[in-house]
Amino acid sequence: MRKIINSTYISLDGVIEEPHLWPPSTGDDDGTGLKIQTELLESCDAVLMGRRTYEGFAPVWPTRSGDPYSDRINTMRKYVVSSTLRDPEWNNTTVIADDPVEAIRRLKGEPGEHMVQYGFGPLSHAMMEAGLLDELRLWVHPLFVGNRAPEGLIYREGSSSIFEHRDTVTLTSGIVVLTYDAKS
Repeated sequence: MRKIINSTYISLDGVIEEPHLWPPSTGDDDGTGLKIQTELLESCDAVLMGRRTYEGFAPVWPTRSGDPYSDRINTMRKYVVSSTLRDPEWNNTTVIADDPVEAIRRLKGEPGEHMVQYGFGPLSHAMMEAGLLDELRLWVHPLFVGNRAPEGLIYREGSSSIFEHRDTVTLTSGIVVLTYDAKS
């Protein structure tokens, strides 16, 4: 069965919201982070997103090309869970408007490669509670963002799951990538 792999940027104070607006890391970037992200994307054949992540990605990625990551994300299948999005403009995008847990359960049962999900909002928590989230990659940025509403934090009331640590990669930028497998 296909795996669902969540890849999320998070600050030391638990903020997940708007990582593109965070200050840059203090260390030099040697390209390892991009290599890890590209390898993850190349091991998958679909991207899962909530509406907010889609709204952040859709205006940016279609304008980029010529590198393995951009070319891959722009051509692969994308699924967006939303009750309000009707006509997605990003190519190969399908909107899941009804019962996302059952729709994702069906997708997970289909033949194919793994699926990647970016961001960690209500969709991630629903998948986690339904036992659909198989792997969690937290990209811990060495900074405090501060002053975020609860929806901007990884924590949500009611969610509970146990994960087992599998790997740690420390990037030259100071970001630490923690990989966890969901425990059955």
